[in-house]
Amino acid sequence: MAIPTVMGTEIEFGIIVRNDPDFDPISSCVLLVNAYREDPDGQILWDYDQENPLADARGFQVDGEKYTPNQQENIARNKTLINGARYYVDHAHPEYSCPEVTNARDLVVHEKAGERIVEISRREANNLLPDGAVMLIHKNNSDRKGNSYGCHENYLMDRRTSFKRIVEHLLPFFVTRQVYCGAGKVGSENRGEPCDFQISQRADFFETEVALDTMVKRPIINTRDEPHADRDKYRRLHVIVGDSNMNEHTIYLRNGVTGLILSMIEDGAITRDLSLRDPVRAIREVSHDPALGAEIQLDNGKRMTAVQVQQEFLEMALAYASSHPIDAVTEDVLARWQQLLERLARDPMDLSREIDWVAKKALIESFMDRKGLDWRASQVQMLDLQYHDSRPDKGLYHMLERQNKVERIVSDEEINAAIRRPPSDTRAYFRGECLRRYPREIFGVNWDSISFGFEEEPIKRVMMSEPLKGTREYVEDLLDQSDSAAALLANMGA
Repeated sequence: MAIPTVMGTEIEFGIIVRNDPDFDPISSCVLLVNAYREDPDGQILWDYDQENPLADARGFQVDGEKYTPNQQENIARNKTLINGARYYVDHAHPEYSCPEVTNARDLVVHEKAGERIVEISRREANNLLPDGAVMLIHKNNSDRKGNSYGCHENYLMDRRTSFKRIVEHLLPFFVTRQVYCGAGKVGSENRGEPCDFQISQRADFFETEVALDTMVKRPIINTRDEPHADRDKYRRLHVIVGDSNMNEHTIYLRNGVTGLILSMIEDGAITRDLSLRDPVRAIREVSHDPALGAEIQLDNGKRMTAVQVQQEFLEMALAYASSHPIDAVTEDVLARWQQLLERLARDPMDLSREIDWVAKKALIESFMDRKGLDWRASQVQMLDLQYHDSRPDKGLYHMLERQNKVERIVSDEEINAAIRRPPSDTRAYFRGECLRRYPREIFGVNWDSISFGFEEEPIKRVMMSEPLKGTREYVEDLLDQSDSAAALLANMGA
């Protein structure tokens, strides 16, 4: 039986400071992250000791050195938030890692809360810039200078599941799911075939099928083996192939359908061989065909469209759901996925409310018709970027949302609450509540541990290797009975 679902996302945002001739992305990221203040003293460290980014899921350790910043740099680059999230500087990008959640609906809530946190800190950071300088943040995947940054999804999996089997089934799924997960993009990059508009922002940047790296020779399947949980029981599937989405419905299906497929893989319910002859070529072919008519080559000699491949996965999912218990959110995801694939097969442009790439394409084409422009016009590329602008009064997605032209999954009230409230049904609850209640007594934090420091006493680390413990049900009474971190540890018998 598949293990319970636990998922999360890590979003790398694009950053620029307009009217700043000395713009430096790293220092601007540090300014942005530190403009968001929750911790009154700002002295909590991110615990890099618990990380091992060089472990490969294929069973070996890659050569290299693990980067660990000094204490001052650590504090400057990292914020662990009371909603259980991590907000930090990753290379030359601000990154928001949402807390662990158990379903796609909560994922939408907390990813959207991350967007608002980034926008809050952008406004605060702007007050610290020289006159005339303006910081801009975009939730997109390319700077148009050959650099791509990611939206990374994470899913908890049973370590007993063969990684070879995971790769075999996920390659055709990931190559084709972009038909409803793509964020849309004007033109091509990274030596891709020229095109006017394509489905995915990331597709041009994948150059191999399976590998550990995330920035050079990017793979469709990433092999990082860093579970942030009990290594003997779990693996964390680190997915780097997706786009950064604005549309709530797109995010909902992106994570909901993927989580369902992973459960099916664990339960041996993928019974059809949909292996592709050349997945790297196919992911670009699908992306460069917004009409969705192109056929990709399967290993068995068949040729199918991306929608047809997804329909094969859907049929297996429907059979799986008829014989396995699924929760209400997954049942809703399955129904929406089925309806969406039927509509994509008829006319993809009928889905501007539900899918980012369709909404963007329709918006741009309407603008071109009014202005008499073609796809090569600079204004068209600006519209592409403006769709992802974090500013509510400037971003084109936000405009569509105000005009009720996009499908909503969650409410603004839920999103605003999630800015300061962790999910209640994962260990993120314990992490977030400890940060809220005992900020001056916490020394360091990681996904699977919290370290407490008391004056001259040794650091005391509490491990959280089970993602579904530390929930409100488990620990709320314990926390309420502990008026300090020292009392908490005493009550825990630590």
